[in-house]
Amino acid sequence: MREPFEQSAAKEPSLFLISSWMKDIEGLTAGFTGREGGVSAAPWTGLNCGLHVGDANEDVIRNRQLLVQALGWSFEAWTCAEQVHGNRVVQVTHADRGKGNDSRQNAVAEADALMTNEEDVLLTSFYADCVPLYFVDPVKKAVALAHAGWKGTVQEIARMTVEAMAVAYGSDPADIHGAIGPSIGGCCYEVDETVLKRVEPLLEALNVEAAAQAEIIVPTTGGKATINLKEINRQIMIKAGILPTNIEITSWCTGCRTDLFFSHRMEQGKTGRMVSWIGIGRGAAQA
Repeated sequence: MREPFEQSAAKEPSLFLISSWMKDIEGLTAGFTGREGGVSAAPWTGLNCGLHVGDANEDVIRNRQLLVQALGWSFEAWTCAEQVHGNRVVQVTHADRGKGNDSRQNAVAEADALMTNEEDVLLTSFYADCVPLYFVDPVKKAVALAHAGWKGTVQEIARMTVEAMAVAYGSDPADIHGAIGPSIGGCCYEVDETVLKRVEPLLEALNVEAAAQAEIIVPTTGGKATINLKEINRQIMIKAGILPTNIEITSWCTGCRTDLFFSHRMEQGKTGRMVSWIGIGRGAAQA
């Protein structure tokens, strides 16, 4: 299977691009950062873009600037939210452009999904194992990002985002393209009964076939199991009306590849954060 998140040849900063989308949709940029090429010191060594993990603010801001420079965008376009593992979707306008780019205090409050149909707004979101979800409607020229840990997943943030795009922009789910980015895989993500009691009813509600459920939830020991959050989110996207052929899903696992990505679970919480981004710009350099 073709890997949709293609690793950029440039190592500083390390980028994983949704190249097929960028080729097909004029002005679109979309992708995910790796951990290499930044200025942060240990234990956030490299391209840490999270202001909430104890790293020096000036280093985080510099790392963010390195990313936008590599994309040919302006730092003023960087827009992000203070994530809370919920399913709230916020519409971003040009008046919100730049929120959260250099401070948590002025970020979009309490939101795990952002959407916009305005040019020159770069939506961003932060990760260290959770699942980054991307949405683009090439007909209505609208884009969105959603942050899906297990809590956001069982609250169906993917469906909430599709429905919000339909209400705000008139998007037809059949026109929307979705992508599921680098995150911890079923190979590395073991959970307990607390999580399983939320995941199992969701799969039933989504009408996921028993054989597929058996691949998504694999029992281990002591009432625990590994779960495949990426596939659960793909199923939610399909249920929300996105065509299966319009969904890209990565094979990258942040738990397996700590040489490339930060992993909260594998690094015992002492690590940095990657960034997902998406935006449609007017030209090569956005002012």
